[in-house]
Amino acid sequence: MTHDETVAATTVGEAPAPRPRARLIDVATAAGVSPKTVSRVINDEPGVLPQTRDRVRQTVQALGFVPDRSARELKRRAADTVGILIDAISDPFFAAFVSVVEELAVAEGLSVIFASTGYDAARERTQLDRLTGHRLAGLIVAPVEVEAETLAGLGARFPVVTVDRAREGIDAVVIDDVGAAVEATTALIARGHRRVAFMREDVSYPTVSDRLAGYRSALEAAGLPFDPSLVVTHERFGSGDAAEAALLLERDDAPTALLCATSLAAIGTVRAIRARGLRMPALVSFGDFTLAEVLEPGITYVDHDPRLLGAAAFRRLRERAERPDEGPVRIVVPTRLVPRGSGEVEPPTGTAADPSTGSGATAGVAVRSAGSEASADAAGVVAGDPSPDAAPLPVLSEPAAALAATALALVHPQPAGDADVSAAAPIGAP
Repeated sequence: MTHDETVAATTVGEAPAPRPRARLIDVATAAGVSPKTVSRVINDEPGVLPQTRDRVRQTVQALGFVPDRSARELKRRAADTVGILIDAISDPFFAAFVSVVEELAVAEGLSVIFASTGYDAARERTQLDRLTGHRLAGLIVAPVEVEAETLAGLGARFPVVTVDRAREGIDAVVIDDVGAAVEATTALIARGHRRVAFMREDVSYPTVSDRLAGYRSALEAAGLPFDPSLVVTHERFGSGDAAEAALLLERDDAPTALLCATSLAAIGTVRAIRARGLRMPALVSFGDFTLAEVLEPGITYVDHDPRLLGAAAFRRLRERAERPDEGPVRIVVPTRLVPRGSGEVEPPTGTAADPSTGSGATAGVAVRSAGSEASADAAGVVAGDPSPDAAPLPVLSEPAAALAATALALVHPQPAGDADVSAAAPIGAP
């Protein structure tokens, strides 16, 4: 027997060496991708190109890789981060919103990561992929164009709540944009204003269009014609001041009142008015902003308190984690109109009186503002006699509260929410 034969005989009696179990890093190396990409493919997460996904799956099969289920469960239990996707942290509303969510999360031992969309759908997709690559305990998102189906898919992995804008079948925390705009516009009309302008923004969000619908509804309820030339658009990424507002206020038939659909539109409008030395019209901002109260006059605003929205969104996120099979809930956070002076500016002499009587058209109306009452008598609404050349203007026969109710009956796309929100502190408190 030769030496070679001896070796062969010895080998025949031995069991083959066991094949080492493939690890995730082995799959990543063989497929030429990162371990994170392999993990995303295995967990069927978004953010991987189709051809890369196919290559990884083929490698998994070829190497016989089996995911460690116990490790995955441990990873899931260890999720301790809340993701937030918002429009822009430079927006005063979302800056305050993120702050309150972070405060509540930290109190429960959670951390917060946030990203911004910049109002761009492509960037929204990228940022969603980045956020959902983390081990999230939940996601709060102000959607731009992301569809309900995508959010529902994410909701199978962790709780998802939308804020400010709703998606069908997804928990949402919103405000009554139509109702709040009706109240703000009606308050201006009740002050004696008959030419009320609307400053919207160049973003295709339903919040802005709903506020425009509320504005139009309030005009209709008061018997005032809708003038499309009084609806102008603020370019959010423009020069900073709202030149559109200046052009509007420099017209011979300039409006005497202006409702700004967002706080950023209001900031741009105030800058334009100050820069050009124009007379301040009666102005209401949809949302507060820094130093608005120290301007002269202070800026009257619709208070959709970001702290209440943030608290409600975080609370719903935690409730969803505890009750994952519960149906979607739409929470409507209350708003109120906060007077500071700008919204109470009266029309110039002769612009809002009733020519048929020679007196203010809104004598004796009651201006309601979410639980607070203020009256405006004839002398307080219009100062001076009407211009002899003024065109006849409608006389308001109903109190402002009744006008608001009528306006809401004309246009109101959504009913009240499924859950009440109680303020931990008064709305608008410091």
